[in-house]
Parts: sequence; structure tokens; C-alpha cells
Amino acid sequence: MTNSAARTARLALVGDRSPNVASHTRVPLLLDALAERDRLHLDAYWIPSQDAEAEDAVRGFDAVWVLPGSPYRSEAGVLAAVRTAREEGIPFLGTCGGFQHALLEYARHVCGLTRVAHAENDPDADDFLIEPLACSLVGHEAVVRIEPGSLAQAAIGSERTVERYFCAYGPSRHLDTLHAHGLRFSGHDEDGHVRIAELPGHPFFLATLFQPELSGDGSRPHPSPVVRALARAAVEHAAREAGMRA
Repeated sequence: MTNSAARTARLALVGDRSPNVASHTRVPLLLDALAERDRLHLDAYWIPSQDAEAEDAVRGFDAVWVLPGSPYRSEAGVLAAVRTAREEGIPFLGTCGGFQHALLEYARHVCGLTRVAHAENDPDADDFLIEPLACSLVGHEAVVRIEPGSLAQAAIGSERTVERYFCAYGPSRHLDTLHAHGLRFSGHDEDGHVRIAELPGHPFFLATLFQPELSGDGSRPHPSPVVRALARAAVEHAAREAGMRA
């Protein structure tokens, strides 16, 4: 790639955009920083969860990022976006609510656990995959230990990181089934709870129960290694697609 135009990729930001969600207000600043400091140019489009229900909502994008802000207006729309990214090899990042729904989509459509639910979306369900955490992580920072040789380790560049949480829901049941069907849990907190999931064999599929977009003190937007890794994967995807069309 010899110029910035060749490094431009299209990014779908899936979620119900709100000025009251910290990560939503941070993302535009991160995209500017990626362009300025890393010459990674992402042309970002917000896709509300209800619009994501359309079959082609995220097709044609070079990356999909499901952002926090749950409960989403449309669980079905978010799950559809995750599924398209997973099945069609589009680089994917899910943070906080995006992590939860990435696991939910995988459980239902890969593992055959069609009745599992998210307690925030369906509190009367019989079988929760995502349920209230025993100790809410809202406003909490904690260590995450990362498995060597994982996508997460390659992205973060370390086997230990301190991350910021704003989640009150997490996975507890059916984790063995998810793992048996190919999902890798590559990051855990110091109590052994899952905090990162990824999909081996996919070009880039990473989900975190923390919010890497909120790293730092906010005074100077600085893309976290996870966000930078997504941007690089998006640009690589754009280059591959351009090569196939040439």
C-alpha cells in the first residue's frame, strides 16, 4: 500500500448511538487518532440495531464493531450483524454488550443452544447464557490474563493487561459447549472468569467483556492495541477485496 487512500477501510459501528454512552463519544476521536498516528483510515458508518436486521446490513464492510449500549433496541439485529461477520470472514470486534451478543449468537447458531438467553433482554427465560454477574463490573478496573499464542495476545502484545469494565452481565453456563464447538476463551480475570473470546480460523474475531475504547484517561485519545488491531485487520480486508476485484 503506497498511499492513504489505499489504506482506507469501511467500518460498521453497530449499536444504538447515544451521547450518554461513553464509548460512543470516544470512537470518533479514536478514528481520528488512528488516521493521524497510524495512517489507518477507517470510513465509519453507524448502523442502529434495528437497521442491522436487514440481511445485507453489514455486507460490504471491511470490519464490524458491535459497541456497548445494551439493551439494544433489537437483539435480533445485533445477532444478525455478528453472524454475518462470523460467517463471511469480516473482521469483528465486540466490546461489552458486543461480547455478550457474540457469545449468544455462537451458542444459538453454532452450538444449537437455541433457547439460551441474555438475562438483560429476557429476564424470564429458563436458560441464561449471559446472566447478572455476582459482582457488577460497572466502573471497575481489573487485570486480565491472556493466553499465549492467542489472537488477543498478538493484538495486545502482552499476557497481562489492566482494563476498564462497565458490564453487569457475563457468561457462566454452557462455556464447555461453546469451547467444544470451536470458540476460544483467551482472557480471564484473576478469579478465572472469562473476559475475552475469539474464534480461531477467522481472519479476526475478538470479543471483550471490557471496553478497550475507554483505555487511558481520556485527555488524549490513544487507540488501545485491541482497537488498533481491528483497524489493521479492516485495512487488510479492504486490500484483499480490492485485489480480488482487480
